Amino acid sequence: MPRDIIFGEIDGITEGHCFNDRKEMMPSSFHRNWAAGIDGNGTEGASAIVLSGGYEDDEDHGDEIIYTGAGGNDPSTGKQVEDQSWNNKGNAGLLKSMDEGLPVRVIRGHQHKSEYSPGKGYKYAGLFAVTDAWLEDGISGFKICRFRLLYCGQNDGRKTPEAIELSYARKNKERKEGVVVRIVRDTEISRNIKKAYEGRCQVCGITIKTKSGNYSEGAHIRPLGRPHDGDDATDNLLSLCPNHHVMLDKGAISISNDFELLGEVDGSLTIQEKHNINLTNLEYHRKIHGYD
Repeated sequence: MPRDIIFGEIDGITEGHCFNDRKEMMPSSFHRNWAAGIDGNGTEGASAIVLSGGYEDDEDHGDEIIYTGAGGNDPSTGKQVEDQSWNNKGNAGLLKSMDEGLPVRVIRGHQHKSEYSPGKGYKYAGLFAVTDAWLEDGISGFKICRFRLLYCGQNDGRKTPEAIELSYARKNKERKEGVVVRIVRDTEISRNIKKAYEGRCQVCGITIKTKSGNYSEGAHIRPLGRPHDGDDATDNLLSLCPNHHVMLDKGAISISNDFELLGEVDGSLTIQEKHNINLTNLEYHRKIHGYD
């Protein structure tokens, strides 16, 4: 009988715990698959990943990891030889964990090229939250599924996900003259866009009546923060209802350059004459969500 998937911490295994090999992780369900890097599936979610140097596109920044999904590589070389797919059970599992807010145990192996990796064996790095997922062209030219993971464990000496976001925003602002990247979503620019549309959604035209007036949300077409580096600017913002905001962020809908809606919703985007949308942001959104 296969072992049940377990999310979160496992009794007796704390951050920094070292395993001699991957088989040692299996009896406790810490990571149930000896060969696969991702332990999970699209029905339940993904509970753990192993960073083992198998993918050339992985980025490890300590408390932030840009992780390459499963599939499409040659195990003997680590090179991509075909496109990855969201249908892969491991990739589907990480998407499920992102949507459900399920924590993922991260393990670094000695073959993973990072200053945080152990000299031998495998080291438990703690719990991480999957905060973003997108498609991009990998180093080898094939499409890869990418996931952003932020540390969310309980180690008092490490940053929270919010602190990691803000730290990156400050560094990015210093590095890029004239470009301000904000993580706080409801900025003055966002409020102005929502006000221009009287709190109505540009997709469905609906507003939510509240005690303080009409409610909508400022939605960034190209996401803020690493690695997307979208601007908090009017040409990158839409006024959307909560439902269509989530659908845009998750890639369930996208928008063509002539503002036709793509994906799960038919019709066209409502655009005011003075609201100039940067078409490169629309193109970027379509690319990372597989519309182009």
